[in-house]
Amino acid sequence: MSKVHTRRSFLGSGAMALAACALPIDSPAQRNTDASSGPAVRLGLCSYTFRNFQRSQLIAFMKQLRLTDLNAKDVKDHLPMVPALESAALSDYAAAGIQVHAAGAIYFPKDEDADIRGKFEYCKRAGIKVIVAGDPTVQSLSHIEKFVREYDIRLAIHNHGPEDTIWHSPLDVMKAIGGLDPRIGCCIDVGHCARAGTNVVEAIHKVGSRLFNVHMKDLTDFSSKESQVAVGEGIMPVREIFAALIETKYKGFVDLEYEIRPEEPMPGVIASFAYMRGVLAGMNRV
Repeated sequence: MSKVHTRRSFLGSGAMALAACALPIDSPAQRNTDASSGPAVRLGLCSYTFRNFQRSQLIAFMKQLRLTDLNAKDVKDHLPMVPALESAALSDYAAAGIQVHAAGAIYFPKDEDADIRGKFEYCKRAGIKVIVAGDPTVQSLSHIEKFVREYDIRLAIHNHGPEDTIWHSPLDVMKAIGGLDPRIGCCIDVGHCARAGTNVVEAIHKVGSRLFNVHMKDLTDFSSKESQVAVGEGIMPVREIFAALIETKYKGFVDLEYEIRPEEPMPGVIASFAYMRGVLAGMNRV
């Protein structure tokens, strides 16, 4: 794709940008905390959305989107695992007023102390309280539980849909963690959840207090991973999802994970936040 075409596409998204920015910024100071109307849904961003862009560009995009909350991944230079590089990234985010609230997906290929501890140390250095875990085995969970207790960092197991050999759905996670420390729970990826044949709204209620993170996306066909579109352009029941999160008193973030068009994600990202903010405004939850 040429640079001229890319610039035209971005300029063409100006109306959506205005719509996204017309609604309040997603920051703690401006979130609805009126007890009569219930807690607001907090919107964040998965840095994987901008996996083809450097950290400086990610920060610029977040400023344009009026976002302050990031779910960071060790991709490009977003949040490197090397301590010195991680520290530099955290300094950049702090200077930009961005808070890193979760990290992931982080993978646990080795059921070994050194490997597991390294992941928890990475999050401890960043002050991150939620690890989004991509692939822990059922057998390794009792081992990982030891580090959850030691570090007081929650582990949110991410469901990856029909292709996942273990965690198709959040309900599979719940079957495996019932007897474990309550700081081991779920990251519900709504797209993968729906593709696994699980009703997302029902899953939110069933997971309840063990829901620590939500990855938001939209699809036009719940049987097709390739049908992802901007949030609001598909069939995902976004309003009902937000209502379920409010009803269950969910305290985490809803992080947009826009996985398509990695070379030019901003138009779809802008449209997604404009839609989600519009839904929340209609629910009086901004």
